[in-house]
Amino acid sequence: RLKALNRLQVILQHLKMSKQTDSTAEVLLEKKGGAGIITLNRPKALNALNLSMIQQIYPQIKTWEQDPETFLIIIKGAGGKAFCAGGDIRAITEAGKVGDKLSQDFFRGEYRLNNAVGTCKKPYVALIDGITMGGGVGVSIHGHFRVATEKTLFAMPETAIGLFPDVGGGYFLPRLSGKIGYYLALTGCRLKGRDVLKAGIATHFVESEKLPALEKDLIALKSPSKEKIADLLNSYHMKCTVDQEKEFVLDEHMEKINSLFSANSMEEIVKKLKQDGSPFAMKQLETINKMSPTSLKLTLRQLREGASMSLQEVLRMEYRLSQACMKGHDFYEGVRAVLIDKDQSPKWKPAALEEVSDEFVDNCFKPLGNDDLKL
Repeated sequence: RLKALNRLQVILQHLKMSKQTDSTAEVLLEKKGGAGIITLNRPKALNALNLSMIQQIYPQIKTWEQDPETFLIIIKGAGGKAFCAGGDIRAITEAGKVGDKLSQDFFRGEYRLNNAVGTCKKPYVALIDGITMGGGVGVSIHGHFRVATEKTLFAMPETAIGLFPDVGGGYFLPRLSGKIGYYLALTGCRLKGRDVLKAGIATHFVESEKLPALEKDLIALKSPSKEKIADLLNSYHMKCTVDQEKEFVLDEHMEKINSLFSANSMEEIVKKLKQDGSPFAMKQLETINKMSPTSLKLTLRQLREGASMSLQEVLRMEYRLSQACMKGHDFYEGVRAVLIDKDQSPKWKPAALEEVSDEFVDNCFKPLGNDDLKL
């Protein structure tokens, strides 16, 4: 019997060791050549991040960062449809409803991971092939290189579910050219393919089918510097002719976006859209009218303040906002309408922008004392 037990222990030990490359694991962490490779491996869930994935990726990035034999980190998604469609919103909703700690732990873990990506000393290459939204943006945008393909679909759709574009959205969105970031954040507008590059979200554009070759070449680089990696990515980028001639989808609207979305308040943005009256403005108005009024106000202020903050300050601010949303009404109602019942008709409370008081908004931004995010 003892022998059998010992054998079992050996098997268990072996299983524990192979867990990282076990194809059923939710995230695969492998070392190939001088590259640390993170594969988000929940293709059925479009590689949405859950807490256990976050808790595995964070320490691994920190370990690779210290390892003299690791020269770069690559992150990608499995399954060909999505890089990462966001965070595991359903789990957070269930937890938040019953006051479970997950609604704190998840955001705390996720934002710490976003910061680890943003401060990573090793070159960090995100292959954002397919759907890249919310949490997927958080584990890619703050790294050195983001490689988009013709299959990339980018969006920060949080205002539609009573949340706000978090994961450091308050940092990168206001830093995009003109008022593009404000427009993307408030309307949840989706960008596809080369437009993700033209908006300044991706750094490179490569055909989806060339990614395995690119990855192989990255792994084969001998003790590569950031410059060597950039050169390799540039060479792939230069050879890619897909949609090369196409104009940026927002080009013809940029003047309007810059003037309409530069207003100081949501009410003013709405007023400007109404006054403009063009088909483009009316379409944006229609979209904004569907969003959570509370989310819209939080988001506008998040971006305006984030524009002059460091990434760490932004993530601290966003953690405060996340906890305010967990205590509110609209997040649960938005998730119900969009993800659970799918009736697409959320009943927001308050239902109008005018009813969301400045005092309420101020309260959402207040420090949480000992509960504040520590980075």
